[in-house]
Amino acid sequence: MAVVWLDDVRADDLDLVGGKGASLGELTSAGLPVPPGFVVTAGTYRSFIEDSGIDDELFSAVDVDHEDSAALKAAHEAAHELIMETPMPESVREEILDAYGSLGEGDAFVAVRSSATAEDLPDASFAGQQETFLNVTEEALLERVKECWASLFSERAIYYRNRKGFPHDKVDIAVVVQQMVDSEKSGVMFTRHPSTGDEQIIVEAAWGLGEAVVSGTVSPDNYVVSRETGEVETATIADKKMMCIRDEETGETVDREVPNEKRHARVLSDAELDRLVELGELVEDHYETPQDVEWAVYDGEVYMLQSRPITTISGDGEGSAAETTSGSSSGNGDVMLRGLGASPGIASGRARIVTKLDHLDQVGEGDIIVTEMTMPDMVPAMKRAAGIVTDEGGMTSHAAIVSRELGVPAVVGSGDATKTISDGEVITIDGDKGTIREGEEPEEKQRQPVEEARPKTPVKPMTATEVKVNVSIPEAAERAAATGADGVGLLRIEHMVLTLGKTPERYIEQNGERAYVDEIISGVREVAEEFYPRPVRVRTLDAPTDEFRQLEGGENEPREHNPMLGYRGIRRGLDNPNIFRLELDAFRRLFDMGYDNVEVMFPLVNDAEDVLRAKEHMIEAGIDPDKREWGVMIETPAAALGIRELADAGIDFASFGTNDLTQYTLAVDRNNEHVAGLYDELHPAVLKLIGDTIETCREEGVKTSICGQAGSKSKMVQFLVDEGVSSISANIDAVRDVQHEVKRVEQRLILDSVR
Repeated sequence: MAVVWLDDVRADDLDLVGGKGASLGELTSAGLPVPPGFVVTAGTYRSFIEDSGIDDELFSAVDVDHEDSAALKAAHEAAHELIMETPMPESVREEILDAYGSLGEGDAFVAVRSSATAEDLPDASFAGQQETFLNVTEEALLERVKECWASLFSERAIYYRNRKGFPHDKVDIAVVVQQMVDSEKSGVMFTRHPSTGDEQIIVEAAWGLGEAVVSGTVSPDNYVVSRETGEVETATIADKKMMCIRDEETGETVDREVPNEKRHARVLSDAELDRLVELGELVEDHYETPQDVEWAVYDGEVYMLQSRPITTISGDGEGSAAETTSGSSSGNGDVMLRGLGASPGIASGRARIVTKLDHLDQVGEGDIIVTEMTMPDMVPAMKRAAGIVTDEGGMTSHAAIVSRELGVPAVVGSGDATKTISDGEVITIDGDKGTIREGEEPEEKQRQPVEEARPKTPVKPMTATEVKVNVSIPEAAERAAATGADGVGLLRIEHMVLTLGKTPERYIEQNGERAYVDEIISGVREVAEEFYPRPVRVRTLDAPTDEFRQLEGGENEPREHNPMLGYRGIRRGLDNPNIFRLELDAFRRLFDMGYDNVEVMFPLVNDAEDVLRAKEHMIEAGIDPDKREWGVMIETPAAALGIRELADAGIDFASFGTNDLTQYTLAVDRNNEHVAGLYDELHPAVLKLIGDTIETCREEGVKTSICGQAGSKSKMVQFLVDEGVSSISANIDAVRDVQHEVKRVEQRLILDSVR
């Protein structure tokens, strides 16, 4: 089938209908008011390019030097021409038009939106691989569907994927076709504050169609509602100059000036706002995570048009601008302007008025960009800036989203900043309160962690021994990559699982297997993307039962006297193959998506039997162990003493988990304060196990690494380099020191060898 109806779509159908289609299907299944529609499936696009025989020519055309602007433009034009000039199969045409006819009369208006199956890749918001067409009729429908297919190969999308090394032939695209809501008013709603995660619902509203709000071309009304009391805490009524509507004569989407009587009028009534808050809470309850929702009002009815997770909440992330310090005021002077606090933090700097792209060269480190609205081309300058101010836009504007991702304070929708502020004038912006003041704030009160938000890669010493980095949470990937590490020596899946708040079994019971797999993929992909093509070694689930017991569903976990010695690691995976299979399915899908830098690592193995059974599960999951890098953790004396048999089982690497190896070798519970003084990773017995394992692995052609805490210690580094370890993986804050220590030891070894 070329199309599926939204009524039949669920979250598990992401590969079939893409992110947008899956979201709309979920909202529909939850009984929320969603305009009817259907999806032209991703498989239809794939069949179109393959059956027509243009796939090889298409992917060859976009295989260009992404830094060559002329080549990039030519690639885009060639790809677009190929898709648009290739006839759509008659059977597909008929099925799409038949589905369209079911939505209403022959002249019914529909919205046509691309829904890429990989559109939520890191940085995809800059990839230009999404397209939206409003007020489309039957005459233009098929061409608009093909335009959405062709949007996969915009210049920006080609640049993005080529720069990241992401294969074009691994990305498919679906197309959502929905009955148009001729919105009288529309906007977006955040079910939590998008920067801080506070218990507030933020609603932005403007007249007409929602594209003006989403694109940031209009400053919308802003309503802040307390989730605890339901009271409206603030209602900021904007000067709404423009609105996006359907022209009654031509049917086209056009921009019009807002009538004078509506420019300063409140968009939402109390009843409409109450209904939106009610729906927002229902949406969040359904997804069980804060949501960014697009909505519209027509003829008194509120409709849900889109919902996606909020990804910019700072939480307890390191370097968050919102957390660096407190401070109740900004700037020494009077408030010049007020807008919406779109990205938290306080920053002072010289204003650089940007009215043309040519002006971006004038933006230096620490300046504050003041512009009507930002665009993707401004991102390099935004990374240099200390803060962002825009005349137009709301919480979903480009400026707001990018500023939050960069950790840069921002005030949007200020009205006339470009006319009120002089170029070069020193100003202070408060991204929490939405104020712009004259003068400079004392440095100790500014809250813009420039180095943390935008770490710079240090000069890395060249060493024969690779120095990698341990990553606990995907959110730390950018900071970890900026260390210049040779890759990730340990990425833990359990942190991604534990943050779900439910045991894997309970989460799957409530959300389905696909949702669980998608959670793992999302976390691993964020790190793999940041490091590509550097390797990222991902450990399968290794959480002890006492940690699972704290989660919803944890009452079913076994009670153990010492969980560290119990039901965890590969032993749990092999005993519970249904969950283990889903982890491996996540790896397979990551490989299929082009992330060939991901490596699989099995924890707490004891012997070759464990390894061979895990290997068999890999094969059953569709992973070829001869083509993918995989290995094991050496955490038990049994694994260290049986390393030759493990090597014979086919592993590519062995990585020491010194935390467990030490406690198991010395019979010291590392969580027991009564024997904490006996815990010593440099104990001769521990070092002998490590040294002997490295020697055997070298004989067997197996790479060795260390990813335990001890890898960050100078004495352990010296020992490992002396023994000939392949790589050392250190904590983020220790990578630079380890790099220099490795270099020093290697230089000493060279000098010793020539004496």
